[in-house]
Amino acid sequence: MINIYEMQPGSRDLTETDAIREGVWINLENPSDKELEEVNAKTGIPEEMLKAALDEEERAHIDTDDGCTLIIVDIPIISDSDDDNGWYQYSTLPMAIVYNDGYFVTVCLRETAVLSDFIRGRVRGFDVNKKTRFIYQILYVNATRYLHCLKQIDKTSNRVQTKLHRAMKNKELIQLLDLEKALVYFSTSLNSNQIVIERLKALSSLKHYEDDNDIIDDVIIENKQAIEMATIYRDIMSGTMDAFASVISNNQNIVMKLLTAITICLTIPTVIASLWGMNVSVPLEESPWGFWVVIGIIAAILVPVVIIMSRKKMF
Repeated sequence: MINIYEMQPGSRDLTETDAIREGVWINLENPSDKELEEVNAKTGIPEEMLKAALDEEERAHIDTDDGCTLIIVDIPIISDSDDDNGWYQYSTLPMAIVYNDGYFVTVCLRETAVLSDFIRGRVRGFDVNKKTRFIYQILYVNATRYLHCLKQIDKTSNRVQTKLHRAMKNKELIQLLDLEKALVYFSTSLNSNQIVIERLKALSSLKHYEDDNDIIDDVIIENKQAIEMATIYRDIMSGTMDAFASVISNNQNIVMKLLTAITICLTIPTVIASLWGMNVSVPLEESPWGFWVVIGIIAAILVPVVIIMSRKKMF
């Protein structure tokens, strides 16, 4: 899908248009080959650059070629679980920012909240015609989206841990594993984005203005904060998973110990009754008190065994 936006000089309102001309913002979401060819023909941006973000495994980097500059950063993505378990899955996708002297293009495999904030007018001081500021603002919004997702992951983790304290279930453990995996993705992507941001400050093909220095400094601060949060949450999650693994193992040992004690207690009367029930001539067979004598023997042996096991905390 292709969407084209423009801003009239002196206006702060973003309007959608059908014409590709200089000064517009072209946003591509999972574009078709025909749309890529159209953008390539009208903007002069190589198709290789436009297609770079369509590879989910594409790493964050900066590339320049024949007056065109490609900036790829990883953005956070939230999606519903494929297993209908009622929770969200967190991952990352590459997003490309491609520009030359006359055109500004963004490319991603799916709709993203990072760019939706600009389309819906939620970003203050936003101007399509100021490429440098636009790029910095996209990176800033991206860093804040990471922080938002990390906070949501932390809240979800605390909620799942509360459920696990009540009862150990595979569903909650699997959810914790998904959250831990998301934190690994976030940490890797944020570190890659940090390298891109630092290279961006030294990029000669991008005009740097004094007024925009505060924005790029804020981007660096927000991204570093997101890196620290992702690292802290990942360490906490890893420790939590290890703790729950130990709890599960300990609970299993307790159950096995209890079952062993019960088995021993049941074995004693079984052995004695089996021996008594064998076809062996015993004087007690003719006595009316024979049954109670056997019960007494079982109790005399079983009671001390139960007392000993109780003191050993096997029950």
